[in-house]
Amino acid sequence: MHQNKYNDKKLFLWIIPFVNVINYYLTYSTFSPFWKLFATFFIDTLQGYIAWWIVRVIILWLDKKISFESNLIKRIIIQLILTLFAGSLSIILLTEFTNWLATSKPVPLSFYTKDMPIISIWFFVLNGIYIGMHFYQKWKQTEEIIKEERKIKKEGFKVSSTKKEIVVPFNEIYGFYIDGDYSVMVSKDSKKHFLDFSLDKVEKTLIETSFFRLNRQFIIHRQLIIGFEKGDDGKINVLLKDNGCLPTNIAVSRTRAPKFKIWFAPI
Repeated sequence: MHQNKYNDKKLFLWIIPFVNVINYYLTYSTFSPFWKLFATFFIDTLQGYIAWWIVRVIILWLDKKISFESNLIKRIIIQLILTLFAGSLSIILLTEFTNWLATSKPVPLSFYTKDMPIISIWFFVLNGIYIGMHFYQKWKQTEEIIKEERKIKKEGFKVSSTKKEIVVPFNEIYGFYIDGDYSVMVSKDSKKHFLDFSLDKVEKTLIETSFFRLNRQFIIHRQLIIGFEKGDDGKINVLLKDNGCLPTNIAVSRTRAPKFKIWFAPI
């Protein structure tokens, strides 16, 4: 149903029985015979798994509807209310049903006054674990992106080629351009590599002294640029070596022209 981004199944496989042990210790001063205690513990643990799964489905559903990043307070409040209500209701209904099967009577009032307040606290703890997991995953993703960007800047630009990924050294790249909905990298051997990144993201990973964003459509390596000529209204036309993939003349706007001149011929 959902991608398991939390990697939580094995964790709660062990947590729920452990929580039940704590609940038994906090709730009961005396224990029943072993067989009855074991049966009760098994049923309570099974109920715990069902309630956790319901809470988990709600959280994964909310991940698609309201992200933490878009509205943190709203997301936390809605998640707490929905999971507490659904989780508690599932425990109550399952307990009532199990007790009715065993005794044909409703559960004692003490279950609502003593057991349910403790169980409700655990639902808050459960939410805290999932919220912590979410932000831990975000932190890990950010660290991976930073690590990858540093690696790219150090070694070259990573591209996918058929069934493998290759790193093209920066001095082997002529430039990048937009082709419809895709960003394309052109290498020295005139090969084109279609990228999964926007040109804005590509620009952030490049060495600024070697590459220049001429306009919205083109980023060119210094080695390909021959020079430039004046255009109309303060614009310039950047002249490129004939390479078979990129145009030999690219217009640069009046606002970007001064920056290009400084970059191309630094003092």
